[in-house]
Amino acid sequence: MTDPLVARIEAHPKYHELRQKRGGLGWILTLVMLAVYYGYIALIAFDKPFLAQPLGSGVTTLGIPIGMGVIVFTIVITGLYVRRANKEYDRLTAELMKEVAR
Repeated sequence: MTDPLVARIEAHPKYHELRQKRGGLGWILTLVMLAVYYGYIALIAFDKPFLAQPLGSGVTTLGIPIGMGVIVFTIVITGLYVRRANKEYDRLTAELMKEVAR
């Protein structure tokens, strides 16, 4: 059986707005992350000499900071999503619950 509260939430326009905004951003960030990650993997697979270039006179190669950049990029886009969720999605959720609970 379906809970009447769930049915009211699913029928509310703010719920549809929340799903659309959250889903759209989620897909965009997913595609960007896949492009960055698989781009790095493609560099490893197809251009090893580029990544093997030493930085300075040490043993560290160019691949290390680029790989670290992929990790930092992941943290940054996660932070962007959390910031947006805390700022916009939580507000929409609170408004939705207040309107549906009446």
